Amino acid sequence: MANAMKPDAAEPLRSLPEVYASIRVPEGAGFWRRLFAFVGPGWLVAVGYMDPGNWATDIAGGSAFGYTLLSVILLSNLMAIVLQALSARLGIGAGLDLAQACRRQYSRPVSLVLWVLCEIAIIACDLAEVLGTAIALKLLFGLPLVAGVCVTAVDVFLILALQRYGFRRLEAFVAALLIVIAGCFAFELAWAGPDWAAAAAGLIPSTEIVSNPLMLYIAIGILGATVMPHNLYLHSAIVQTRAVGKGLAEKRDALKMATIDSTVSLGLAFFINAAILVLAAATFHVAGRTEVAEIEEAHQLLAPMLGVGAASAVFAIALLASGQNSTVTGTLAGQIVMEGFLELRLPMWLRRMITRGLAIIPAVAGVLIAGDSGATQLLVLSQVVLSLQLPFAVLPLVAFTGSRRLMGSMAAPRWLIALAWGIAAVIVLLNGWMLWGLMTGVGA
Repeated sequence: MANAMKPDAAEPLRSLPEVYASIRVPEGAGFWRRLFAFVGPGWLVAVGYMDPGNWATDIAGGSAFGYTLLSVILLSNLMAIVLQALSARLGIGAGLDLAQACRRQYSRPVSLVLWVLCEIAIIACDLAEVLGTAIALKLLFGLPLVAGVCVTAVDVFLILALQRYGFRRLEAFVAALLIVIAGCFAFELAWAGPDWAAAAAGLIPSTEIVSNPLMLYIAIGILGATVMPHNLYLHSAIVQTRAVGKGLAEKRDALKMATIDSTVSLGLAFFINAAILVLAAATFHVAGRTEVAEIEEAHQLLAPMLGVGAASAVFAIALLASGQNSTVTGTLAGQIVMEGFLELRLPMWLRRMITRGLAIIPAVAGVLIAGDSGATQLLVLSQVVLSLQLPFAVLPLVAFTGSRRLMGSMAAPRWLIALAWGIAAVIVLLNGWMLWGLMTGVGA
């Protein structure tokens, strides 16, 4: 891919022009006021690390192997923190989102291939959101899955209504839903009463993870479901909603604040992903129910096994909030990718309906053909598609942020780029292994 790089082009259109530099950063203010001005993009990014696609792998890992795979969630989260920091650096330092950078730095054929791959990944991500929301509606209200899938088409109007009130309101909505999800799992964990000493031990990597083929397979699945490619495009664009000065000192301060924002937010994402796995371990694994791997099955078993009738309802509410949050960020990522790669502007409602329509069609078909069990299979398929696209987002990001020609004085230091290349290599190898396992039946 690096051989296809071309000289810088003319100044591109701005990312999300309707909200670009729309949030003022107070000049000369203290640390906390400046930080508050930058809080928000990290919350939107964190959504992608706890969407419905993560739930199945976390539930399967906890029920099958107890707390052992908590170390994998921790490792995946640390990788995500580094990559999202690089994404923010690209947006602030170069004034480009990742899609725009690909369009400027690569030849037209290469950038078009990257655009197609990214659009497929966004549709796959939207598919997980559709199915997660539909499953939640079924669990809460008894709505058939097909009907629930169709109801998700109305989500576009929610997004449009929120954006009318400014980007800050959109960020506040997402943050509120994240707090709901975290609160739900705090209650679930209190009811489950996990073995916290064993959970703490699970944060330390075990050699069994690589020696046990099935455990390794689920571990790779957790990684594949955690690091989301569309988040790298999203973060590099939404950090530009802050009105940052052109000076080097101002950019460096903005990068520090944006990195703190994303790191703290991803800490919340770690808590939620870990809570799902801990809940499955404390409820199912200790009772010998090591085969629980589906969201609906987990929902049905929670109330009788915990002895709390509200446990299942709280679980479903968290799932619904997760699906709605992912809808918001998926919409923004779709707009960023289309505008960045093609410099093509579409009305938000049209862009949303196209993406959601392409997700609804396979979701309805899968449920009609395979029944309700088809929903889980489609969730797994969506994660496979995301795994395929991930290297094509990570590798350009690391290359761009290490380039002084593109980034100038804001280029990442050598130690950070070396760490990022190591992370990229791990992601490529592990996702390749997971895909090989799916094709050959390893771990099935």
